[in-house]
Amino acid sequence: MENSTTMIGPKGVIKRHEFVRILIQCLYSLGYDKSAACLESESGISYKSSEFKLLESLFLGGDWEGCIDKLYELKEMTDEQRDAALFLVSRQYFLECLGRGNDSLALSVLRKRISKLQVDRKEVHMLAFGLFSLGDVGWSDNNYDSDAFQELRSYLFNEVEKVIPPPITVPDRRLEHLVEKVVSSQISSCIYHNSLDQVSIYKDHRCGRDQIPTETVQILSAHKNEVWFVQFANNGNYLASSSSDCTAIIWKVLEDSKLVLEHTLKSHQNPVSFVAWSPDDTMLLTCGNSEVLRLWDVETGTCKHTFGDNGFLVSSCAWFPDSTRLVCGSSDPKKGICMWDCEGNEIKAWRGIRMPKISDIAVTPNGEYLISIFSDRDIRILNVGMNTERVISEEHLITSLSVSGDSKYLIVSLNSQEIHMWDVEGNLKEPLTYKGHRQHKYVIRSCFGGANGMFIASGSENSQVYIWNRRISDPIEVLSGHSMTVNCVSWNPKRHQMLASASDDQTIRIWGPTVREEKRCNKEL
Repeated sequence: MENSTTMIGPKGVIKRHEFVRILIQCLYSLGYDKSAACLESESGISYKSSEFKLLESLFLGGDWEGCIDKLYELKEMTDEQRDAALFLVSRQYFLECLGRGNDSLALSVLRKRISKLQVDRKEVHMLAFGLFSLGDVGWSDNNYDSDAFQELRSYLFNEVEKVIPPPITVPDRRLEHLVEKVVSSQISSCIYHNSLDQVSIYKDHRCGRDQIPTETVQILSAHKNEVWFVQFANNGNYLASSSSDCTAIIWKVLEDSKLVLEHTLKSHQNPVSFVAWSPDDTMLLTCGNSEVLRLWDVETGTCKHTFGDNGFLVSSCAWFPDSTRLVCGSSDPKKGICMWDCEGNEIKAWRGIRMPKISDIAVTPNGEYLISIFSDRDIRILNVGMNTERVISEEHLITSLSVSGDSKYLIVSLNSQEIHMWDVEGNLKEPLTYKGHRQHKYVIRSCFGGANGMFIASGSENSQVYIWNRRISDPIEVLSGHSMTVNCVSWNPKRHQMLASASDDQTIRIWGPTVREEKRCNKEL
C-alpha cells in the first residue's frame, strides 16, 4: 500500500490516499464495479478500511458479541455515534433471537445491551413489545430462514455504515457532495448569477453583468402624465401600468420581448396609484387615489366590478392564490382591511381601534400570510389560518412593501434612503439593509427579481434605477436613462433578464441585458 501521507494537487493540500478512496467509492456508487475494483488493485488502496471490513464480516456473519466489542474498540467514534451503531447491531441481535424462539436471550440483550444505550426510548419500548408480539416490531410470525436473516443483515449494515465516521468509512457519495458544495459556493459568490440552467463543472462558474437587465431596450410613452406604478403579470406575458393621467394600461409582451399596448383602462376619475394582477392573470385590480377599486377583465379590457364608493380611500390591494378573493387596505382608519370575493361580497374585515390607516398590503404567494403596513412605520404579519400576528416596527417612514415569490421574505422601502429585508416567519433579529439610492420625499417602490428572486431593484428620486444582489448591501448596478424620479420597478417573473421602470418623466423603460459589442456590430450590419 502506498504512503498515506503523499499529497497531491497544485497547493498540496489533498491526501492522495483519501482522494483515491473517494474515487473508488464514487465508481462503486455509479455502478462501475469493475473499474472500482481495478483501481483498488492498481493503487493498492481499498475504499473499505481494515476495521470496517472486520466489522462488516462480524455483522453479516451474525457474530453479535464480536461486533459489539469491535464498536467499543473504535476510538474515532463519539459516544452518540457509538450508541447509534450499537443500537442497530443489538436490535438485529434481539430480533433474530426472537425469530429463532430464544426469548430468554432476547430479554437478556434487551436488558443488558439495549436499555443502557442513549437512544430514543420509544424505540426501546417498541422492542420490548416485540417480546409479546413480533408484529409490533414489524416482523411477521414466520419466514425466519437463514436467507431472510442474511438479506436483512445486508440491508441494515448499510444503516450501520452511515453512523460510523471517517476514516473508518467514507461518507456516502462523498465526491458528489464535494463537487456540489464547490458549485453551490461559486453560484453563491457570483453576484450576477441569474439563470435556472444547469451549471457545468468543466470550468469555474462566473457570470458577467450581461446576465441582468442593464440597458434600455424599449421606451413606452403612451401615458400623458407621471407613471406611478408598473407590475408584470405572473406569467410574464403582460405588463400593467398606472398613471396620474387617470388611466391604467395593459401591455402585451411579444415573443421577441417587445411590448405593445393591449388595452387602455379609462374609468377612473382620479390618478391611478396601484394595480394588482390576479394569480391566474385573467383579472386586474386598479386603485384610484381617494376613489373606488375596479376589477378588469384582462382579455377584453372591460370593467367587471367596482368596489366601495367615492371617498373609500383605497391605498393598496392584493389577491389570495385562488384568484377568487382579494383584499384592500384603506388610508381611512375606520375602513381598515376588507376581504371581498370578485362579485363584491364582503367575506371578512379587519377594523377597529387596533387597525389604524393602511398604507400598503400584500399576500404571500402561498396564501398563508397577510402583510400590511400601518401607522406608516409598522409591518403587521398575520398568519391567516392560525389568526396569529407579529409586528415589526421600523424607525423611519415606510413607503412600500413587496414580497418574494417563494413567500419567505419581504422588503420595505424607507424614506431614510434604505431598503430593509425581513423574513416572513421571524427568524431574522435584524433586517438585511440595502442602500445607495435616493428616497426622501416621494413614494418609491422596490421589488424582488431574477432567477430565484436573488436580486432587488428599486427606483430613486435621482432618476436612476438601482439593482442589488440580495447578499450585498451596496448596489451592483445603477441604471441611467430616465430624466425624473423613478417611482416603481417590476422584474418579469418569467423572463429573468427583463425589468420595467415607471417615472415622473411620463415614460416606462424596459431594460434588458447589455448587448455585447460583436453582437451589436453584427446586428447593425
